[in-house]
Amino acid sequence: MEQAELTTVQVLKRDIPWETYMVTKLISGTDLQLLRRYDNRPESYRAQLLDDDGPAYVQVFVTILIDIFKEETVEYVLALIDEMLTANPKRARLFHDKSLANDGSYEPFLRLLWKGNWFIQEKSCKILALIVSARPKTQDDLLSNGEASNSKSKITCVDDVLKGLVEWFCAQLKKPSNPSRSIPTAISCLATLLKEPVVRSLFVQGDGVKLLIPLICPASTQQSIQLLYETCLCVWLLSYYEPAIKYLATSRSLPRLVDVVKSSTKEKVVRVVVLTLRNLLSKGTFGAQMVDLGLPQIVQNLKAQAWSDEDLLEALNQIEEGVKDNIKKLSSFDKYKQEVLLGHLDWSPMHKNPAFWCENFTNFEENDFQILRVLVTILDTSNDPRALAVACFDLSQFIQYHPAGRIIVTDLKAKERMMKLMNHENAEVTKNALLCIQRLFLGAKYASFLQV
Repeated sequence: MEQAELTTVQVLKRDIPWETYMVTKLISGTDLQLLRRYDNRPESYRAQLLDDDGPAYVQVFVTILIDIFKEETVEYVLALIDEMLTANPKRARLFHDKSLANDGSYEPFLRLLWKGNWFIQEKSCKILALIVSARPKTQDDLLSNGEASNSKSKITCVDDVLKGLVEWFCAQLKKPSNPSRSIPTAISCLATLLKEPVVRSLFVQGDGVKLLIPLICPASTQQSIQLLYETCLCVWLLSYYEPAIKYLATSRSLPRLVDVVKSSTKEKVVRVVVLTLRNLLSKGTFGAQMVDLGLPQIVQNLKAQAWSDEDLLEALNQIEEGVKDNIKKLSSFDKYKQEVLLGHLDWSPMHKNPAFWCENFTNFEENDFQILRVLVTILDTSNDPRALAVACFDLSQFIQYHPAGRIIVTDLKAKERMMKLMNHENAEVTKNALLCIQRLFLGAKYASFLQV
């Protein structure tokens, strides 16, 4: 059996020679007594021991992991700790008891993250994430104020742990040690730790945001749904951190999030994605992109479903209002100008909005008809059928709404280019090129009778 297939149950069936370790002075007589009392006992009995003298048992476990390097024993002690914390995660606080040596409890797990087999790595990661999350925050505040004499070493220790964990997460997401467990383990622990601002910063600095994007995709099996949920939870936590938002803006995160929310039936997945979209709505160009991706209709469809979560319903209402505001903002010449100058022409709402053309046709005269000239250039240079179709349509709209539109567009030599595009292989392009030619020949007086 490969190490990757080891389970906690299998490991805990081993007999560990504690007496031999005492004879060789790797553990003390007191350690041996505690281990005999704890090892191979029913869970209820162990729970009582931990309630009565938890820090002492934790000290023994940590000491063994520091002093003993035999793989079977390391696996066994990690399994004991994992079992203890799985039964009651609050026991992670025992590792921070005042009776324990300062910060020594982190060291063995941090070392084993990189040096052990997969069983050891996975257990060390889970345990370390729980322990560091359970550290007293008041202690952090004290230390950051420099009130403790050894504050520097303590802060460095916690920062080193968090940095080590984030580096391990990123390493697993790039090149998994275990084909089926590495990514779920890394994402699950990351979701726990991203609540901390310092972890968000470390993850962004480690270029980790882009590693999450491929994992945002519709899921069907129970395992893949849980991974999707925890990935989206990570993205939601990162959506509160400005540097992370910049990374999300330059990736394919938004289309993927919209695909997930459109297709998912799991309420917890829909909830965390909707809360993420609400956070991103007012940031940069996210609002405009959401309109382009059809979010207004998706929100309507989601609102029609019977959700039990009040936060989800409130967020849907907020997104609905925010998207409406963005549609209003989109119908401005500045936004249109930006779209044309960047060459990112698409069927965004303003192109077919009569109010936009009525209010803005004179703005096309700016800078010697700069925008019209760029549209004509797109007809010559673009290989994107969508951009060509939109450019043809916009020129036809200008002809319809501007009193001298026909003359201006003719002077810009657009007619010759339109004639070529009427033979284009894409039906959308030929349709809009034909519309523009018709309006060129008919002029503004009759152009309004021609509809798309």
